[in-house]
Amino acid sequence: MALLSDLINLDLSSITDKIIAEYIWIGGSGMDLRSKARTLSGPVSDPSELPKWNYDGSSTGQAPGEDSEVIIYPQAIFKDPFRRGNHILVMCDAYTPAGEPIPTNKRASASKIFSNPEVEKEVTWYGIEQEYTLLQKDTNWPLGWPLGGFPGPQGPYYCGIGADKAFGRDIVDAHYKACLYAGVNISGINGEVMPGQWEFQVGPSVGIAAADQIWVARYILERITEIYGVVVSFDPKPIPGDWNGAGAHTNYSTKSMREEGGYEVIKKAIEKLGLRHKEHIAAYGEGNERRLTGRHETADINTFLWGVANRGASIRVGRDTEKEGKGYFEDRRPASNMDPYVVTSMIAETTILWNNKS
Repeated sequence: MALLSDLINLDLSSITDKIIAEYIWIGGSGMDLRSKARTLSGPVSDPSELPKWNYDGSSTGQAPGEDSEVIIYPQAIFKDPFRRGNHILVMCDAYTPAGEPIPTNKRASASKIFSNPEVEKEVTWYGIEQEYTLLQKDTNWPLGWPLGGFPGPQGPYYCGIGADKAFGRDIVDAHYKACLYAGVNISGINGEVMPGQWEFQVGPSVGIAAADQIWVARYILERITEIYGVVVSFDPKPIPGDWNGAGAHTNYSTKSMREEGGYEVIKKAIEKLGLRHKEHIAAYGEGNERRLTGRHETADINTFLWGVANRGASIRVGRDTEKEGKGYFEDRRPASNMDPYVVTSMIAETTILWNNKS
């Protein structure tokens, strides 16, 4: 009698050329990921080889019941770490049957910005630090915390080791390896300041690929926590009080910033970001005001300031960048639940395309 695990791990390659493609899209809340699978006749290597598909938008809060069909367009392919073999994960965006992006499709407008020749020639690099919190499923209380109670104060947990400091490491490591398998450019992981909170980094990745990879990495994380019976939260302040919030610090550079004289380009870009601070904050994630309080390594939400090696600033410039006169900077304002399509394209639009004199 075959075990369930035997059937899950069946290798289909020896008996059929058919593969399974898991189509992934973003639901009505702007943060809920959805997916469904279909069989294809054989392996594919490019999204253009994949058929468009559809789903019931009335069941995801994205269309009325009397006209519920939403069309999904394949945009990026990743190897499937769950089914393995030639099976794939497909990141999609969503359109009306007439071909118009639906309101929650932020990828479409981001693609227009990243395909602008002025942006393309700057070869925008992003490194995104995605923080998240692991919660016990039945209580929505952080993993490793005593039920209804609190652990010891923050201090020993950041990059900590030990059963009383690091909670959920198996999940984190499984996610790390699964992302590498999938082809996500995941560059590292670490335990965060609040116990039960972790971070992974994606990048450096160019343009819209950075956002595609963050979404697929989030999808893989949610699938792994589903297996473990744990809930992942991207809430920017999951626990009120003297506990760190969760952000998605976004490191950014352009070709001009990485070349000689780049530090002056960086300073001009930061000046532009300061002039559009309110617009960026409005687009940087729901509930961010609970996180950006001026405490716990944040600047106050109403204040824009930048500094070298200052983790309490809106924008942090690294010591190496200052010393070398070129490099990158870090926008510390985005919340953990930000839409990476919005944040990455908005940073590019403000720093490259926006003219504050117009």
